[in-house]
Amino acid sequence: MEREAPLRSVSWLHLREGRLLSVRTRGNDTFYLPGGKYEPGETAREALSRELSEELGLVVPEEQLSEAFVIHDVAHGKNGRRLHMTCFTGGPQDIAPEPGREIAEYAWFDREEALLRCAPAHSQVVDRLIAQGRMSG
Repeated sequence: MEREAPLRSVSWLHLREGRLLSVRTRGNDTFYLPGGKYEPGETAREALSRELSEELGLVVPEEQLSEAFVIHDVAHGKNGRRLHMTCFTGGPQDIAPEPGREIAEYAWFDREEALLRCAPAHSQVVDRLIAQGRMSG
């Protein structure tokens, strides 16, 4: 049996006072990192810049985004399909998100809240940020 290719996605790591910005899509109770899937022909930075505009009304030029690391995990709610998520930092620090049509809400989570309310790959991201000294454990 042939394995399905990993789901490729991009995400934005935006911290405020040691808490990580997370979003919840309509009809879902789990929070994810802002970002999403690529459209055909897009680079990772182009995809993330577009997703941040669509999801949160933020203008984050692709040249302001810096790759932080890649997470490999099981994609939440995708029947065991693997996830290849490229995480980026950068862009404006002071933001006022305005949730787009697919986003029900956004929140800022610390490690404990993230473990309870976020998708599995989110925990790996939090662990990396703690190891880098960017979040407290």
